[in-house]
Amino acid sequence: MATALKSGVGDTTVYHVKAGELGVNFGVRDFDLWYGAKQALFGVTMEIQKGLVTALIGPSGCGKSTLLRCMNRMNDLIDGLRIRGTMTLDGADIYARGVDVIALRKRMGMVFQKPNPFPMSIYENIVYPLRIDGVRHRAVLDEACESALKGAALWDEAKDRLGESALGLSGGQQQRLCIARAIAANPEVLLMDEPCSALDPIATAKIEELIDELKGRYTIIIVTHSMQQAARVSDNTAFMYLGRLIEYGATDTVFTNPKLERTQDYITGRFG
Repeated sequence: MATALKSGVGDTTVYHVKAGELGVNFGVRDFDLWYGAKQALFGVTMEIQKGLVTALIGPSGCGKSTLLRCMNRMNDLIDGLRIRGTMTLDGADIYARGVDVIALRKRMGMVFQKPNPFPMSIYENIVYPLRIDGVRHRAVLDEACESALKGAALWDEAKDRLGESALGLSGGQQQRLCIARAIAANPEVLLMDEPCSALDPIATAKIEELIDELKGRYTIIIVTHSMQQAARVSDNTAFMYLGRLIEYGATDTVFTNPKLERTQDYITGRFG
């Protein structure tokens, strides 16, 4: 079980959880980030528990996607970016000198806001991560493709059309394909940046069911603009505002008994 801690950050008290028996996948400590002269993250400190779903919520521009993209160092590609503090994966600092960023990213699957299937067959989309890793044995690729599609609850819909273009799938199917591609290489963590924002309610429900099925096998961190979605799918929820982590705890507690007035105001729709 998670136990509550609190620590002062400026004039704000941040309530957050400390991982118990499940252990920690990500540890973030006093993490600051600047884009040039503009600071986007301020002293973020949190522990993300292994095998659970953690939701990052908050109004647009609060830093939740920025924080997510720091976890696989996608922000490295931005000119003028500067960080301070530490971010660890299984206890190792991912920003330490000499870290193999490509190897780091292989440990994480990334799912973006809009489905982004490659303009190739369904089969080749799924096995692409294995091919770039040098896997050529057909039986291995076939097994990985079937396993990933089953894991993404897409096998029954796609098994008879593996040679067809992935672009012919519906939007919801394309997003599940992208999740299948993300898990094909057997990562430890799934990072999801508003994965349902471009989908209709039926497709969204299927993605949420899939997240629930994948929980336990992977640590899942999801950015969502929908508080209802965070309440449905996550175990822990982090509320961010103006680049700061305001409150972090068990989802039920954050939504039904928040510790801070600012969290209560956001949850009840007084701003956002």
